[in-house]
Amino acid sequence: VCGGQDKIRPLWRHYYTGTQGLIFVVDCADRDRIDEARQELHRIINDREMRDAIILIFANKQDLPDAMKPHEIQEKLGLTRIRDRNWYVQPSCATTGDGLYEGLTWLTSNYKS
Repeated sequence: VCGGQDKIRPLWRHYYTGTQGLIFVVDCADRDRIDEARQELHRIINDREMRDAIILIFANKQDLPDAMKPHEIQEKLGLTRIRDRNWYVQPSCATTGDGLYEGLTWLTSNYKS
């Protein structure tokens, strides 16, 4: 429910309490900002309020020819080092809806009530 503009990022923390699942959308065509995305993701998931949240990464803009593939996103975001929680990278294209249903299905299937 949070956007990615720099000005509002400090406000994200106010939404963490009780969060059980995180959806993080990555612009796979923006190689210049992938390190920034990695830093933000790890800042979020290392917050004590987020320690139990499962993580769904939408690897967005897969319709673009130079978009990073899911395996590259896993590596660039440092996901392979996360062993204490469930995470998943879903290739997606927000403009067509491709991958959105599959990602949300994974989230609901892996959510611990």
